[in-house]
Amino acid sequence: MPTSLADWLSYLESLHPKTIALGLERVVQVKQRLDLQPDFPVIVVGGTNGKGSVCAMLEAILHAAGYKVGCYTSPHLLAYNERVRIARQQASDAELCASFEQIEQVRCDIALTYFEFGTLAAMQCFISHKVDVAILEVGLGGRLDAVNVFDADVAVVTSVDIDHVDYLGDTREKIAFEKAGIFRKGKVAICADGDVPQALRQHAQQIGAELWCIGSEFGFLKHDGQWDYRSKAGSRSALPYPALRGAFQLNNASAVLAALDALRDSLPVNMGVIRRGLVEVELAGRFQFIPGKPQLILDVAHNPHAARSLAQNLANLPPAKTFAVFAMLKDKDMAGVVQALDAHIDEWLVAGIDAPRGAAVAELAQVLLDNRVRGAVRVCDSIENALHEASNRAGENDRIAAFGSFYTVAEVMRVRGLRGG
Repeated sequence: MPTSLADWLSYLESLHPKTIALGLERVVQVKQRLDLQPDFPVIVVGGTNGKGSVCAMLEAILHAAGYKVGCYTSPHLLAYNERVRIARQQASDAELCASFEQIEQVRCDIALTYFEFGTLAAMQCFISHKVDVAILEVGLGGRLDAVNVFDADVAVVTSVDIDHVDYLGDTREKIAFEKAGIFRKGKVAICADGDVPQALRQHAQQIGAELWCIGSEFGFLKHDGQWDYRSKAGSRSALPYPALRGAFQLNNASAVLAALDALRDSLPVNMGVIRRGLVEVELAGRFQFIPGKPQLILDVAHNPHAARSLAQNLANLPPAKTFAVFAMLKDKDMAGVVQALDAHIDEWLVAGIDAPRGAAVAELAQVLLDNRVRGAVRVCDSIENALHEASNRAGENDRIAAFGSFYTVAEVMRVRGLRGG
């Protein structure tokens, strides 16, 4: 068997012929063999964008309340350990290796994907640490995602938009049906998207889940640099804005408080810890500002919905010349991302991603040219060189926005010596 975490991860990548293989049968069998039966509340978070923000805020608030929190997210930026956190500390190499080894011993001839293996290992770590609550972020979709083998005590869908069309469908309604698969009978299901897809409502009704939607069962009101939250379970006034920047963070924060309302009997939290959690929350790579001149902004925006959010966030900043460090995966909607951000980018520094799904620099540059972007396009042979070129060309009052993929942001963080989640 592998002995180091790096060896284990290489091994896991080789186990299944497909990187993504949706379906629960294989994971359920191994889960049963491991007897993974959490006896603590489980919060499952799905959605096209905003999942990471919701998980981070839930983790910060519940930790501030004194609960031992297990949090499983993906993908990671710099180290796999970022995916599995207990009490806001990353799981150690030794813990992860031990969990992988136990799974390997019982799975026999059942082929698991990298993500499926990791999901079971995360829950195994949470159970062994006797956490008070687990927060699980859906990897892809919801209905057939490995996370969905664990029943949610409350499920959150942050947003529904077009992404992963090869797996989830090519309309919002088809995608919404997949995301609603994390709902459970008799449990609260939360939707933070202001335009609730009908498929989401129908599925909740069919299975007997209690659906809470933003703008009806819960919502927020902004005023004087603070905001108020209200829901069918109560209200919270004069709250600080979340430390996470961005136009949609109050939607996300409201969904977080709605989830906490749904779990108030088993995981009570007071106003003090809510305020503390909102102020102390951290999440790398989501409209993240890096101090210095020129200003550097990191955003993993990799689909049109996220790109539109980034565009809105850039528009809300003081005027400045903006240089893009841009690289994407080839199976994403490159044209949609480019169109969303065109008006806000003055120069594009384009690079390829050296990964199986990475778009070649020539392919990405051609997308920019085909869409007749207003800014100049400069081709670079690596993300690192794109960052150096942007840094050399930008004045101290300009800004650099690195976006397009987790790979893009991770490489910029590596070059700058920044830490991950």
